[in-house]
Amino acid sequence: MPKLGYTAAQIRAAEAPLLARNVPLMQRASAALADHVLSLLPTPKTAGVTVLAGAGDNGGDALYAVAELARAGVSVEIVAAMGKLPAAASEAALAAGAQLLADPASPSAAAKSAAAADVVIDGVLGIGSGGVASGGSPALRGNAREVVASVKAAIGNGPLVVAVDIPSGLDPDSGQVIEPDAVLAAHLTVTFIGIKAGLLQGDGPDYAGKVWLEPIGASQGLLGVTPSITVH
Repeated sequence: MPKLGYTAAQIRAAEAPLLARNVPLMQRASAALADHVLSLLPTPKTAGVTVLAGAGDNGGDALYAVAELARAGVSVEIVAAMGKLPAAASEAALAAGAQLLADPASPSAAAKSAAAADVVIDGVLGIGSGGVASGGSPALRGNAREVVASVKAAIGNGPLVVAVDIPSGLDPDSGQVIEPDAVLAAHLTVTFIGIKAGLLQGDGPDYAGKVWLEPIGASQGLLGVTPSITVH
């Protein structure tokens, strides 16, 4: 069965009408993500998860998901990769029992936490403003770059890495990785609505691992839309 890949702009257009009607896409995405992570943890109550959370929607997806994990008894540590977190999602995670690192934006603290975890969730940056060709800027910068680079250097072949929607720093359209030292290679990428074109081409297949599509009730917005790429 062919895999259909869509640009960030096509995905944004597909979700826009649902967001305008306040359809809870983030909650659907986070519930699906939590289920996937729990499936990787045979004994949740003895497992540890480190979440690298950004300040936007990708971070929100990740934080609402770890709220579910914390309620299931998983030990969760939160890294504020960009120095701040989406307020409502972080409050939900903390209320459920997740813990914010004492120095939450510290690259070295993030690396230490990740190296000791069973699963690292990459929720720093999703499709953002799109790929470079459409005027976007997918490469990580500033503290987020330092956090991811430090974590990558520390974990080696240790914990499983689960990417939220797309590995942070990967161009969602072309699949290009501008800075390999600052992009985590995932074992599993849980992507939403439609498969991002960048997961299927360029460096994408080397960084995405297994790609699992969760439609979250919004894939109908892609009906009749010509994919950016089709992989047989």
